[in-house]
Amino acid sequence: MKTIISDHITKKFGDFTAVDNISFEVSQGEIFGFLGANGAGKTTAMRIFCGLSAPTSGKASVAGFDIYRDTEKIKRNIGYMSQKFSLYENLTVKENLEFFGGIYGIPKKELKTKSENLIQKLDMQTEKNKLVSEIPLGWKQKLAFSVAIFHQPKIVFLDEPTGGVDPVTRRQFWDLIYEASESGITVFVTTHYMDEAEYCDRVSIMVDGKIKALDAPKNLKKELNAENMDDVFYKLARGAKRSE
Repeated sequence: MKTIISDHITKKFGDFTAVDNISFEVSQGEIFGFLGANGAGKTTAMRIFCGLSAPTSGKASVAGFDIYRDTEKIKRNIGYMSQKFSLYENLTVKENLEFFGGIYGIPKKELKTKSENLIQKLDMQTEKNKLVSEIPLGWKQKLAFSVAIFHQPKIVFLDEPTGGVDPVTRRQFWDLIYEASESGITVFVTTHYMDEAEYCDRVSIMVDGKIKALDAPKNLKKELNAENMDDVFYKLARGAKRSE
């Protein structure tokens, strides 16, 4: 089952083409890396797939819904976590779970059970009544990801979710991503850490609004005779004409 289908999607702002005729498909449960240097167009593309911006031309569907007609249905069937922390720091851990669970329409009885299970899973029993502002960044990020998939969406969009997090916590964060993928949630992730690209099933690399390459990391390394994904990215992006 294809959870994201992009068919010649283009987004222009006046004479500037931010996203230039990109086509790809993502399968259910796949971890799909969406990579590119600053200014490559990946954030603009992600906004389109989240139902937040309409393309100039092309067709696409997300979670089975059309990006022109069904933007509200798309929003209800996805999770999203930004590179900036996305929970309320002046609420406790438990209050954040109750708040977002209510937004997602999780029934009250079910929400209580789900919240207790999640707090136990994250080993945050002693922190559940602390303000989110008082807990370490790594725990905040793991909590934010867990909240993004609290309602079991078909797809979760992660925009540089591990920025500023230490390597050990990043590894733990990716364990949560693998678990979500195994449960059938499609993970669409952008990252500046090329070692994280190795964890993806497939990656696309955007350069100047176009998809320059799309394949499994091991295939891209072989094709470009590269030792690692840093080398792959450098070989593909070194000719980029624009940046933010």
